[in-house]
Amino acid sequence: MPQKPEFSQQPYHRMIVLCGPSGTGKTTIAHHLLENIPELKFSVSATTRAPRGAEVDTRDYYFFAPDQFSQAISDELFIEYQEVYSGLLYGTLHSEVERMWTAGQIPLMDIDVKGAMNIKRIFGKAVLTIFVHPVNLENLERRLRARQTDSEESIQRRLSRAQEEMNMSREFDAIVYNDHLDKAMEKTLQITYSFLLKSEKLSSI
Repeated sequence: MPQKPEFSQQPYHRMIVLCGPSGTGKTTIAHHLLENIPELKFSVSATTRAPRGAEVDTRDYYFFAPDQFSQAISDELFIEYQEVYSGLLYGTLHSEVERMWTAGQIPLMDIDVKGAMNIKRIFGKAVLTIFVHPVNLENLERRLRARQTDSEESIQRRLSRAQEEMNMSREFDAIVYNDHLDKAMEKTLQITYSFLLKSEKLSSI
């Protein structure tokens, strides 16, 4: 495991964005980053989908009714938002990111690829975008089926979307291939360390 560097407590408005198809291990990798870099905090997204299982509003997502989400778009409350699936909207609230920056924290986002590109376009070098890439679609399909949480229709929809997302992976700052989860976690951690150290040096000039 790489040695944890020391970061200052000054909020330089940096962000870490993780993207990748469902089932690639993004959530596990995100938890690994959060456990090893205390300055990172998970940015809670807004969504129009209903809560699942034990999900709690404001902790897991900001759950919006469709008309509330539309009003928030009109009021320009989102940094970015996307219709990820038909009728299902997700977005990143300005207030969520500003709250974290004010607390001296660095937002860690798990968002859609197009949303990630919008964040990068707006904030440029202050953002590190990492794409978690499956070995191939066959491997990804096995993972999705092993979870036993998705219908056949959902699996096929996710696989179709995965191909679209993989086609955009070259637009990211870094690609991590998750052929071995432990190695993928450590590689992502090292990439994040390097970015934070470099961005801190640039901010101090």
